[in-house]
Amino acid sequence: MYDPKGNGKDKTVQAVHFDEVEPPSHLRGIVHRFLELKTHAPLQQDYRFHALPDACTYIVFDQRNRNVAGVSKLRAESEEFNLGQTFHFVNIRFLPGVWQESHEPIAYGLLDTPYKGGLPLIEINDDLTGRDFSDQQDILIKLVEQLIDRKMVAPNPVTERIFQNLDDIHTVSDMAAVSEISARQLQRTLKRTTGFAPHDFLKILRLQQALNGNDTWSYADQSHFIHSFRRATGYTPGKYARKFDV
Repeated sequence: MYDPKGNGKDKTVQAVHFDEVEPPSHLRGIVHRFLELKTHAPLQQDYRFHALPDACTYIVFDQRNRNVAGVSKLRAESEEFNLGQTFHFVNIRFLPGVWQESHEPIAYGLLDTPYKGGLPLIEINDDLTGRDFSDQQDILIKLVEQLIDRKMVAPNPVTERIFQNLDDIHTVSDMAAVSEISARQLQRTLKRTTGFAPHDFLKILRLQQALNGNDTWSYADQSHFIHSFRRATGYTPGKYARKFDV
């Protein structure tokens, strides 16, 4: 099953707390993880967060500025964000393809402006404030359940089949075959539900498989893998491993 690595944690910075928690069983076809990223004390210098492309949609809550929240996703390449010397974020990472963008647009990149959408994210951010991460999860679970009831998130049978057969997928044609639909249907479905064309979606899956230890999974050769990895992350695999934990 798909187990994306959402970020690379800088090995030189030890004072940043990062926690991931699996959702309860009834939400595991929708949510990948609940996340918390925060500082307990001001850092000596600004922290640069290296966000990896994973095709997942996130709901982001900024606990230091409770008017800042929203729905976010990266494109097919990683991005680095300067979070400053103090920060506290609580996020929900949804599996690719489950967010129904027709109901709520997705922003690209980290959110840093007050939320103006139709979801009660500011009220929920207020409710999260002052609670331990373990206590916040009931609030996050309730929000996801409400989104399911409103049909704003829903299981995606096409991406589910792709994730269940990752080891057998080497080309876009393989992806269409395991999805049991034509290449043209795959193009339309992935673009509509994930925002990515099949080629870009496959590129993200390859990168994530590499980060899970399968260094040359689905690549023609080692040099092709290194080139693709550097295009997606800005680093060679060796430099990335020396600088970041994933």
